[in-house]
Amino acid sequence: MSTPTPPETADEAPVLLRREGRAAYVVLNRPRAINALTHEMVRLISDALTQWADDDGVRTVVLTGAGERGLCAGGDIVAMWRDAKDGGTATAAFWADEYRLNLQVAQYPKPYVAVMDGLVLGGGIGLSAHAGHRVVTERSSLGMPETGIGFLPDVGGTFLLSHAPGETGTHLALTAGSAGAGDAIAMGLADHYLPSERIDALLTALAHRDADEVLADLTEPAPGSALLAARPWLDEAYAGADALEIVGRLRALGSAEAVRAADAIEAKCPTSVQVTLRALREAAAMNSLGPALDAEYRIARRLHARHDFVEGVRAQVVDKDRDPRWQPAHLSEVDDAEVEACFAGLGGDELGLGPGGLGAV
Repeated sequence: MSTPTPPETADEAPVLLRREGRAAYVVLNRPRAINALTHEMVRLISDALTQWADDDGVRTVVLTGAGERGLCAGGDIVAMWRDAKDGGTATAAFWADEYRLNLQVAQYPKPYVAVMDGLVLGGGIGLSAHAGHRVVTERSSLGMPETGIGFLPDVGGTFLLSHAPGETGTHLALTAGSAGAGDAIAMGLADHYLPSERIDALLTALAHRDADEVLADLTEPAPGSALLAARPWLDEAYAGADALEIVGRLRALGSAEAVRAADAIEAKCPTSVQVTLRALREAAAMNSLGPALDAEYRIARRLHARHDFVEGVRAQVVDKDRDPRWQPAHLSEVDDAEVEACFAGLGGDELGLGPGGLGAV
């Protein structure tokens, strides 16, 4: 992986910050948890980016992850689960700062190079896929698996996936699927393909040379994209704003790939699937990230308070029985009014990252 580290200890910082030449390096440093994000990590990264933005000695910022498994497996989902069970507010505070950081990354005034080696999920997407320079390797696996835990693709995921070619992003979101290097670049989640054996050379060169020049020298043409090749049937099946109709069209197509997609969607949280589909359709009409993050914050707050989030995390992450008991259990039973309620405004609790918002970066 991109940044080897010694064994984790309780005293180690969860984010390592260093300078070399004219580059500043952010290393996510919780390798045993595949660098899952905590609130402390979000604050450390945001503070460092703010400082480096005004430092003339820093030309490039580089993001990597410690360990051998991936850049980042997302947010600390077990902490969110405990908070949800307790009816707490810690998760809402975490999301508010995390989404601000996502926008900070997207608007960063200097080259920001994200090395998306290995597993990159959820919150890891938010730290990397909004960057100006996004690098994937043959080991990369990018995903937004949130419909499988009673949630939605957040951290700007609805914006990214809704702006992917055709319905490829809808397919990835509703099935909670994953994308390798070729698919990630084709979908607009990454820019450059780099064999993992060249990561060390990349990190060294970025300390002394411009990012564009280094990437041009070290990267290779992207692998092919199976998702782009599947667009004819994906675009046909995933059209519209009703998940039940989408499943019906997938089954009518009858191919093994389409039936597997239908099965995957029907195994996910029904309310989350319908909420995610609507969020994608609304984000597709947005031309900037801020409004999408505002909408995701409203939805995230509502979904975090539902039975399905607690049950989904229990089944997938805590007990790992892979047998969530969704309420309701089927797409046909999802209440339109409950979906609508997830999108309602938060009053004085709005995040306000869109144009003119009080929380805008």
